[in-house]
Amino acid sequence: MGTNLQIGNIYPVDYARTFYEGMEREGQKNIVNLLRCAWAGSQRYGALVWSGDIASSFESMRNQLAAGLNMGIAGIPWWTTDIGGFHGGNPDDPKFRELFVRWFEWGTFCPVMRLHGDREPRQPQYGTTGGATCCSGAANEVWSYGEEVYGICKKYMELREQMRPYTRRIMEEAHRKGTPVMRTLFYMCPDDSVCWETEDEYFYGPDVLVAPILYAGQRSRTVYLPKEERWIDYTTGKEYEGGQTIKVDAPLNTIPVFIKKNSNIFGKE
Repeated sequence: MGTNLQIGNIYPVDYARTFYEGMEREGQKNIVNLLRCAWAGSQRYGALVWSGDIASSFESMRNQLAAGLNMGIAGIPWWTTDIGGFHGGNPDDPKFRELFVRWFEWGTFCPVMRLHGDREPRQPQYGTTGGATCCSGAANEVWSYGEEVYGICKKYMELREQMRPYTRRIMEEAHRKGTPVMRTLFYMCPDDSVCWETEDEYFYGPDVLVAPILYAGQRSRTVYLPKEERWIDYTTGKEYEGGQTIKVDAPLNTIPVFIKKNSNIFGKE
């Protein structure tokens, strides 16, 4: 076939195509495959790409935001990340709980919201054959992190469900046009020079502006509101004129989110 330099990027596309065509021959219609490798064109074959086994740290979370936005710009709209990171993290550790919450809040506004990870402390093996010989990670369900964290997770799971009609619409648009689900500011507002310089905010679809909390201990942040729109703070209901940078509070249970005025986020499909 050739060297890695010659075919390395083509391989992930054919990898996805192999699964897709095999499942198609078996009569399956709505085919989705969770893959950790992809290249331009993989989206044609039901590729839902996740970013692999990543570290459980705020630095890693910041990298994931960039990865998700770049994936969308590359034409692959279905993307997901392991909420909380994969490697390590103890659900009883307050520092990890903070990271988990911030990642969970952000995950609410990702194309696919998915919780996964190999948590500490490691659990003993349960048997002597097959997979039972492997040590398992600790509990990682949303109720494994204490009542406060569970309450926050419940709030955002309910919000995700309330946004189902909106999410469905932007997923359908991605299917028809290749439009990213997570959109860089410059993609949406190419004539706004500030949007070309802003890397820590993004659009979830056309009408929701998301400004994740990406650092430990952070309880407020600045948010740039793009020009030529009016924006509603989802948490407070306060209305702002676009084209300005504001500072907003972000207690542990809040991710700054702004809704474009007169948009239909929670309405029927």
